[in-house]
Amino acid sequence: MRLAFRWFGEDDPIPLGRIRQIPGVHSVVSALYDVPVGDPWPIERVRALKETITAAGLVLDVIESVPVHEDIKLGRPGRERWADRYCASIAAIGAAGIPVLCYNFMPVFDWVRTDLHKRLPDGSTALAYDDAQASTIDLRAGTGDLPGWAASYSGDELGPLLAAYAEVDEEQLWDNLAWFIEQIVPAAEAANVKLAIHPDDPPWSVFGLLRILVSGDAFRRFVELHDSPMHGVTFCTGSLAPAGAAQLPALAAELAKKKRIHFAHCRNVQITGPRAFHEVAHPGDNGDVDMVSVLRALHDNGFDGPLRPDHGRMIWDEEGRPGYGLYDRALGAAYLNGVWQALEANA
Repeated sequence: MRLAFRWFGEDDPIPLGRIRQIPGVHSVVSALYDVPVGDPWPIERVRALKETITAAGLVLDVIESVPVHEDIKLGRPGRERWADRYCASIAAIGAAGIPVLCYNFMPVFDWVRTDLHKRLPDGSTALAYDDAQASTIDLRAGTGDLPGWAASYSGDELGPLLAAYAEVDEEQLWDNLAWFIEQIVPAAEAANVKLAIHPDDPPWSVFGLLRILVSGDAFRRFVELHDSPMHGVTFCTGSLAPAGAAQLPALAAELAKKKRIHFAHCRNVQITGPRAFHEVAHPGDNGDVDMVSVLRALHDNGFDGPLRPDHGRMIWDEEGRPGYGLYDRALGAAYLNGVWQALEANA
């Protein structure tokens, strides 16, 4: 296992020097956050990002992520052009020697939360989602300031996009995903880049938009789309847990044994009702994810890829990007590293 930490580039209030001080963390997860969706990533900029991280004494292990153009997800005419550009970005990532690309296939919105500052009993704040609250959000004016997408949309832009997805059923979305996989896997093989799709977060329809990577069965179906060892998943505990936290250790063992987990996000959540949850500290006794059992399943089945603490609480009066403060994620990294060391010592 290679313990990693996400960094949002030069605009991140957490400098690389502080990340390097977290015990056990040697890898960084980052991206080019200003490249328009669909544009190929320039190799010079990918290399410059890697050089910046290397100069700080760390390793750029994962790109998270290269957004997928909506025309590909919708299966529109002209999708071949966007797929070719995506393959060019994969080639640039491989040429820079970066081994893993995390991506997702969520229509329009990436991860979605309805509260970025939910106050917990201990005084910390955390990200939260409540489907009842989401149902009251009016998107006619556009996406506004809610998190969870690589591009923002005005109401005039968003309306036609939502209408287009209303014509796409679940099997069509699966077909469009399968088509995309057939396009990008050869490029990943040529570039020696492992592809690690992220599950949908939350794992159900939001704002009337279908989501398909929402369960263990969906992950199994996805893995069967291609037999290449480059074709795999990001195992995100916090994304999958609201659909059934009890499944996670067995699913982690199954997919790790098949060598299809190329990246892992470890995040804990507390399920608070039907389609409602909030995020909590990483140790298992804080929420519904049995983190020790998940880590044991990964360890015992040969997982050796990058693993990062995912969203953290905002604690100790820290201010910054919700979910991505330094302190709680550093505590999470120390916890995950300690559990892994205990597993190694008892192997």
